[in-house]
Amino acid sequence: MLRQNVADGVHVLTRAKVNCYLIEDDDGVTLVDAGLPRMWAAVHEALRTIDRSVQDVRALILTHGHFDHVGFAARVQREWNVPIYVHHADAGLAAHPYRYTPQRNRFVYPFLHPRSLPIIGSMAVGGALRVKGVSASTRFGSGDELPVPGRPVALHTPGHTRGHCMFYLADRDVMITGDALVTLDPYTGRTGPQIVASAATQNTREALGSLQTLQKHPASVLLPGHGDPWFKGTEKALRYAQAMGEH
Repeated sequence: MLRQNVADGVHVLTRAKVNCYLIEDDDGVTLVDAGLPRMWAAVHEALRTIDRSVQDVRALILTHGHFDHVGFAARVQREWNVPIYVHHADAGLAAHPYRYTPQRNRFVYPFLHPRSLPIIGSMAVGGALRVKGVSASTRFGSGDELPVPGRPVALHTPGHTRGHCMFYLADRDVMITGDALVTLDPYTGRTGPQIVASAATQNTREALGSLQTLQKHPASVLLPGHGDPWFKGTEKALRYAQAMGEH
């Protein structure tokens, strides 16, 4: 499903509660995250819907290297020949998107939270179990303004993964939060601003601490890796996430 202009020139494509984003400007389109493998056809349709083509795509940037954000990245690299950007600390994970150790056992956790089972099932149908890694062609550090459409600024927010980054679009009053802050946790089924559960997070305490980045870079619109866009600003989102805490 494509939802257009959730922010100025920013569109969200969703399948199985997994989001990826398209950022437009006069120079072309930047893809943010690569979702699930079976979103590939939907990406082509999304480009047509916003009157763009594959030739307009200038880059794919990754918030982090987990399998549900790297889904069709290998095809982007192989078939579109555009650069793929990732924080240097997540380059290895992007290449091997299942090789991570969460704080708690991710295979047991969904059975403790039955509301998550339909979400996990739909992700599997979307190809979550068959993701190929990708060797990112360009690496960046925290605070770097990426030379891609939208000129997002990468902000290192470790905890969910070592190299997780949010992307700040200051001129649009937007923060793409990835999995540093979501409004739906696939592993619990809980809604509202929060960090992702320990079943898929390397260090939940560090992840909570990284949310302070939002205090330094407030935005009216927060665009998460899972769940609906948040239009109520940074301060209220932080209150929700801090109240939810580690889980």
